[in-house]
Amino acid sequence: MKRCPQCNRVEADDALAFCRADGTALVNDSGAISGEAGTAKFGSGSLSSEIETSVLPHRTDASINRPTAPTTVLHATATSNTTREFTKPRSRGIVFGLIALVILGVAIGAYFYFSRKTTAAIQSIAVMPFVNASGNADLDYLSDGMTETLIKSLSQLPNLNVKARSTVFRYKGTGKDAKTIGKELGVPAILNGVMKQRGDQLTLSLELMDTQTENVIWTDQYDRKLSDLLTLQSEIARDVSSKLKLKLSGVDAQKIAQTYTTNPEAYRFYLQGRFYWNKREEKDFRKAVEYFNQAIALDQNYALAYAGLADSYALLATFGFMPSADGVPKAREFANRTLSLDASMAEPHATLAYVSLTYDYDFAAAEREYKRAIELNPNYATAHQWYAEMLLNAGRFDEAAVEYRRALELEPLSLPINWDYGRFLYMSRRYDESLVQHKKTIDLDPGFARAHRTLAEVYRVKGDYANAVEERAKFFDLIGQSQNAALIRATFKKDGWIGFERLVTAEDSPLRDSNNNWVIAKAYVDLGDNDKAFAELNKAYEVRLASLCWLKIEPQLDPLRSDPRYQELLNKMHFPQ
Repeated sequence: MKRCPQCNRVEADDALAFCRADGTALVNDSGAISGEAGTAKFGSGSLSSEIETSVLPHRTDASINRPTAPTTVLHATATSNTTREFTKPRSRGIVFGLIALVILGVAIGAYFYFSRKTTAAIQSIAVMPFVNASGNADLDYLSDGMTETLIKSLSQLPNLNVKARSTVFRYKGTGKDAKTIGKELGVPAILNGVMKQRGDQLTLSLELMDTQTENVIWTDQYDRKLSDLLTLQSEIARDVSSKLKLKLSGVDAQKIAQTYTTNPEAYRFYLQGRFYWNKREEKDFRKAVEYFNQAIALDQNYALAYAGLADSYALLATFGFMPSADGVPKAREFANRTLSLDASMAEPHATLAYVSLTYDYDFAAAEREYKRAIELNPNYATAHQWYAEMLLNAGRFDEAAVEYRRALELEPLSLPINWDYGRFLYMSRRYDESLVQHKKTIDLDPGFARAHRTLAEVYRVKGDYANAVEERAKFFDLIGQSQNAALIRATFKKDGWIGFERLVTAEDSPLRDSNNNWVIAKAYVDLGDNDKAFAELNKAYEVRLASLCWLKIEPQLDPLRSDPRYQELLNKMHFPQ
């Protein structure tokens, strides 16, 4: 290392002989560097603990034409301590720069992710029961009916999964939040509505919500006169479809706008009919028939009202509320009338399939109609359920399982579908699974009487007779026949299972029902009297009892299968081989 004695400039290049600043001959200056490599000590002055900047006296000779630097040039091999001090600001800059880039990347990614998420079409939705805020319970038919109409309209769209009425109405009055409902139903969005009627004025407030974030996607309020109810329904269906980002074809737009009548009073009678039909009790079915007929009186071509009549008579007959020979022909007549007015409706095809199986025992005709109903509306859960039941009756277990699963996907909380699936597991000899499914159904609604009745059958084949009797007693309690419930509990306690079965088959028993030959036949099998069992089964065939469709697969009839009379009955009913 050399130094200029004139200007004290230090030169690291030992090959230099003269100072580049003033041309003075350089002298060796190895003693000017301390033991800390790379730290220059000038004279005897001490350095502080902070980094010092030495200002060196400096002059520029005008005769030298290249630029010169006034600062001291240190040797490149600095100590780690020195390096840390001089590069720290630069390192911080690099770190902060990297952090900024990461934040920017995350922000851009989040923007595009949420942008796509909010602009993508919503493919499944639950239309929750509209709240009647009018202060008049008699108007529940209107809020419920508007909900059901919107569900029906949106269900016509091929790319939208709309949860069915029987599923969403399980939430009526529960107060569950959007996130819980979304998780239970597997939907990204729900539509809430609040209806108020004052005189002839109707106000409907709608709110579309994201079930994950509970953010409001869209909200609107509609103020209309009651006379504008029909056009309001179409307007709402179009608006909701738009907010779901659905691209509608001309056919789709026509489907959701279809009202089936131009008479607002006929439409209100129809809504009242459906309100009572959904209650599923005999008196309510008959009241529904009255309202549907009033709607038809105002509009002779009202397809929906004819469909309501078909559904009412079909269930009046199969529920045992009227003779099948009276109810089924009417159900068939009104279903055909519906199709003559609108061949695109799925429901009448399902009704025709149902009576073809349960009354005509015509498996081929039933299958054709069920397939047609599903083709017209793949989201019609009841068609999948009933078709599954037909496949099960025919012994086609694997195919039935597929249809039951589809029905449950569409309506996971439907009581009839969950109950029917429990029967499928029972008929499949999967008794433990059937117990679990029946209990799940009862958890959904402990007051659902039919689930207790069939749960008794599961306990029965498992040999748990105490629980079988208790579940049968609960069934009678729930349908308002507590005297029968008390009778069978007392009989079982006194005479055991055989005593209970004798009570069922006794000619003067209050449990004996002319429409219940199926139950009596199974009791005779338990008692070992096959002749009387076949006599009851043949009576069931004569009155076209719907339960007889289970003949081929009912576990309790296994002792009869080797009897030639069993095969003869199967042949009479046209069971597929």
